[in-house]
Amino acid sequence: MPRPPNVRVPLLKFPDDAMKTLLLLRHAKSISTEGKFADFDRPLSDRGREEARRIGRYIKQQTIQLDFVLSSPAVRARETTESVLQFAELRSEARYDDRIYEATPFSLTEVVSQVDDDRKRVLLVGHNPAMEELLGLLTGHPNHMSTAALAEIEVETENWNALAESTCKLVWMISAKELSSS
Repeated sequence: MPRPPNVRVPLLKFPDDAMKTLLLLRHAKSISTEGKFADFDRPLSDRGREEARRIGRYIKQQTIQLDFVLSSPAVRARETTESVLQFAELRSEARYDDRIYEATPFSLTEVVSQVDDDRKRVLLVGHNPAMEELLGLLTGHPNHMSTAALAEIEVETENWNALAESTCKLVWMISAKELSSS
């Protein structure tokens, strides 16, 4: 039976509350493993501090909002998180979770799955190889994540605890290397 003229057929679309955004950020460049620091205690290098500033400025310029930040407590990740938030001029709540350091992609999924569902846009700051592997696991498309690489993933879910079973799409990815030093 044909449709009557001038009748609109609604497009199927997920309601806003059925979508989440997960941003993955690999920590910025740290000092060499040679020397006086244990791996956990390695701070950012001068280059790493600049990378974190660039990513923070990018987040500000793109008006990216964050409801919550999860970060590894390792010094280089903590410094990346603090610098990015400072230069993005965001006051998002940050939680430093021991499980993110030396994590697997599956344990990172578990950490994110425990985020409160009212938080729609979450930033996860961690380490390779787990960050690259998580990106590939969620989106089905493995990508290299250099230091200070930021990826946005659209997650079709209402609940973070369904992350592992959700349809995820890589929206974009950028690295500090690609950004000018402005």
